[in-house]
Amino acid sequence: MTSDLRRELILAAAKRCFARHGFAGTTTKSVAAAASISEALLFKHFPTKAALYAEILAEECEADPALNELLGLPPSTETLVILVRGMVAHFLDILQAPDQEEAQRLRLMITSHLDDGEFARLLYQKIGELIGPAFAASLEQAVADGDAVRVGREPLNLFWFAHHTVLMAALSRLPAVPCLSYANAGDLERQLCEFILRGIGLNEKAIASYLDRELSLNLVRAETAESA
Repeated sequence: MTSDLRRELILAAAKRCFARHGFAGTTTKSVAAAASISEALLFKHFPTKAALYAEILAEECEADPALNELLGLPPSTETLVILVRGMVAHFLDILQAPDQEEAQRLRLMITSHLDDGEFARLLYQKIGELIGPAFAASLEQAVADGDAVRVGREPLNLFWFAHHTVLMAALSRLPAVPCLSYANAGDLERQLCEFILRGIGLNEKAIASYLDRELSLNLVRAETAESA
């Protein structure tokens, strides 16, 4: 069996284990048994349980049709706004998901920051490699088109600042009784988007134009989905 095929079989077995027992209840020993291999062989492909779980999450992101469609858009101000709004919506939707799977992942991410950081480091690396280039290219195009001013010398830092903003906003609302209740919570998505877009350098005209368009289109898509 080739190394690539063995790796795919391990991931498939791990997905079943994590789905059944969660991250805390899954061990590398149980994954190895499900994949019909030794634990030592598993470690040759994935050195830790965190590395295995981070790879599964990265594969899920890469297989997401909506994300692939977004990453396939040409670099532009509009693409940048769509990306930011999508990130904001993703973190706010975590709190509404009925199965709580994404909420558990958010808890794991935060716990990792307080522990050895391994899981968070791996996931940040995967996210940066997947989305960072599209963000940086679209921000560069927005500057070239006069829709934004350059902020700092590291565009990817701006991506992480945006990510940290929505991560913390979601975290504050994660408990059953939120740690912080935002005023005018019904307009929270717009406020977060505007805050981030201003912070990364977009001007008010571009924000008003592209954000209003994206939010309106999203509302139409949501209403269409509900009626279907």
